[in-house]
Amino acid sequence: MKTTSSRRAFVRAFVAGSAAAGARQLRAQPAGRVAGFDHVALPMQNSDAMIAFYRALGFEMTEGATAVSVYVGFQMINFHRPTLWQNASFTLRAPAAKPPCGDLCFVWDGSAESLKTMLDRAGAKIELGPAPRPGGRRKTGSSVYVRDPDGNLLEFMIYP
Repeated sequence: MKTTSSRRAFVRAFVAGSAAAGARQLRAQPAGRVAGFDHVALPMQNSDAMIAFYRALGFEMTEGATAVSVYVGFQMINFHRPTLWQNASFTLRAPAAKPPCGDLCFVWDGSAESLKTMLDRAGAKIELGPAPRPGGRRKTGSSVYVRDPDGNLLEFMIYP
């Protein structure tokens, strides 16, 4: 009887300790530091082609008068329409930002074959890949590179 109770207590303590250690490892940065990206903003030239392309890639989007927001998980890309980024009074941007100025890497959660199918459907021409590349997850993935209609470089990385 005492052995069962001790075993249960040990298992409970082990599970609780493991969960606490795992929670500490999941936290990207200690409190009071940068925790991650919220969004990136890029100017776009060909609004209609860009919207069609990113929709064909399967992204959720919202369109506004001055920007198009493309949602990537809990982050987003704001593509500023020409009427915004070409306006001299719009100064909340990099002064030299003109299309194409983006180099974005997305994590693909699927196989290389399903990535190729999606890129073909969107009309994207593969420039390079698959090729091994170091990634933000601090390990090597397999990357494929394409360009969007404005010429921004898009990388799709598959982690093992």
